[in-house]
Amino acid sequence: MRILKIITAYLKLNLHIAMAYRANLAVELLTSLMWLAWELISLGVIYTNTDNLGGWSNGDMVVLLGVWKLVMAILFGIIFPNTEYFNKAVQQGTLDYTFLLPVNSQLLVSLNRITIWQIQNIAQALIMIPIGINMTGRGVALADFVMFLVLALSGMTLIYSLWIVLIAAVFWFTKFDNNVTILAALMDAGKYPVSIFPAWLRILITFVVPIAVATSVPVQALRGELPVWQVLAWLGFAVLVFLGAARVWRAGIRQYSGASA
Repeated sequence: MRILKIITAYLKLNLHIAMAYRANLAVELLTSLMWLAWELISLGVIYTNTDNLGGWSNGDMVVLLGVWKLVMAILFGIIFPNTEYFNKAVQQGTLDYTFLLPVNSQLLVSLNRITIWQIQNIAQALIMIPIGINMTGRGVALADFVMFLVLALSGMTLIYSLWIVLIAAVFWFTKFDNNVTILAALMDAGKYPVSIFPAWLRILITFVVPIAVATSVPVQALRGELPVWQVLAWLGFAVLVFLGAARVWRAGIRQYSGASA
């Protein structure tokens, strides 16, 4: 309940900030819809020349695009804004106040900045996924849908854990402003089936920067292609990585000496 109260408080604060610039919200909505239209047109162009892309139909790609937009909304809504905040807080010394609060510092750093208008991209994603499923003409078994949810959560947990490790590096290397560049550089790969990439890139976007685990792999579960043991393996791996990232964060806190030191 305490954590929920903190999250609610941060949401309200960032909502008030966003509503102070309502014209900006309208522009962001229009821009988001234009990008969505462009992405769907691009898919249409591709599928006028082929029936499948790496074994994926047009409907499968719409589902994948929806899942990718959901992941990107979370990244641009929480992870990237808080990266900038965290780097500045370390360099300017304002992070000291975070550690004085009787709340988990990792939670506070993760939620300090929330880009509220990304909710529209989440809404678009939640509309696109069932539309894409309907386009495939295949039904989705309940077990496959549950595995889809588990894998999507596991993938986002892996990406979040990697982010925590990357920003924690600032505790050792104070001037490390581009510490999430590797995440941003590979995000676009997530809107394509992992099967179309060469082996070295599949390994990179699955095990090093696990964007594929949050996008392609969950959709594979919806397609009924994954066994239960593989889903449980990804879930267990995500939990282990998350716990490891939390340990790196705590080690970084012990390394941090504050702006006044």
